[in-house]
Amino acid sequence: MVKKYKAVIFDWDGTLMDSEARIVNSIQAAAKVCGLPVLSDYDSKQIIGLSLELAILGLYPNAEQSQVVAMGEAYTQHFLEDCKVPMQAFDGAESLLFNLRQHGLKLAIATGKSRKGLDQVLGECGFGVYFDMTRTPVESASKPNPLMLDQILTELGLSVDEVVMIGDTTFDMEMAQNIGMDRIALSHGVHQMELLAEYNPVAQLDSLQELNVWLVQNI
Repeated sequence: MVKKYKAVIFDWDGTLMDSEARIVNSIQAAAKVCGLPVLSDYDSKQIIGLSLELAILGLYPNAEQSQVVAMGEAYTQHFLEDCKVPMQAFDGAESLLFNLRQHGLKLAIATGKSRKGLDQVLGECGFGVYFDMTRTPVESASKPNPLMLDQILTELGLSVDEVVMIGDTTFDMEMAQNIGMDRIALSHGVHQMELLAEYNPVAQLDSLQELNVWLVQNI
């Protein structure tokens, strides 16, 4: 028997929003400002999805707390105000969200972005109207801790079996696995599919168009 979902939880960066280049540029700019080594694009992007503090510590495990704070502030300033690297939603993102709402699904976001950062980008792209609720590490815990998912389930009044998590990183997959939630891996984001496949996603897809087709068959 095919499972029918009542809600879909999305990661943001790398899943709905193609923001990898902007994030990497902001990480590298912040490191330069704070006198920390500027890492390669590949190394810098591996922490996308974590809360900002954990991301910085993941890149610079020997950094002092004052450096973590300073880099966090520099990153936020650069990403929200100074960075000229554009970002845009992945092709098909808005039509996917609109279609799922038309089918009566509840939609939520579980992201490693800050609350300020998420609210700003949702306002800029206009996608905020599609979501019933959103969670960031500011009011929850960073991935792969499943607290964000647990909070969303409670707010929506749904069981874990009625919801699926969509993401592009191992942090997304591990978070969903930690709470026993079905998960779908997308290849167009940060982490390679062979890494995501280790978390036994119910589907491995290459685009939001493919995701749209898959979800319509399972709602």
